Amino acid sequence: MNETKKQEYEKYVKKVTPTHNLGLQMLRAFLTGGAICTLGQGILNAATNTFGLDKQTAGSWCSLLLVLCSVVLTGLNLYPSIVKWGGAGALVPITGFANSVAAPAIEFKKEGQVFGVGCKIFTIAGPVILFGIFASWVLGAVYWAGKMMGWM
Repeated sequence: MNETKKQEYEKYVKKVTPTHNLGLQMLRAFLTGGAICTLGQGILNAATNTFGLDKQTAGSWCSLLLVLCSVVLTGLNLYPSIVKWGGAGALVPITGFANSVAAPAIEFKKEGQVFGVGCKIFTIAGPVILFGIFASWVLGAVYWAGKMMGWM
């Protein structure tokens, strides 16, 4: 009897466990990331050619507009669908980082401005920022020490 239950459970697990097609996932990520990058390039081209901005200012406007689009789509609950379909293609660009900051803030706004939004806004993005800054500090210290010793 115990063996039968075990086999039934294994069949159930196999039935409900999603199967993934790696090639299809990679294609979707490529298309999603490519679409985001194409949008960014379109913004850059418009900023430089149509509005006459210099390259650095156009890049700043491009970043701002991509973050704005991501936050608006997150607020409308559309960005999670893009992420579900495009995977890493939607999470890796700047739009994914903006989504990771905006989503917890939106989710916890009902708990108030301080304990909800203020405490939870960097739930996902916080570790990325923390470890990024720490790694930069360590690498900077190694570089500085290398310069002092004449290795670099």
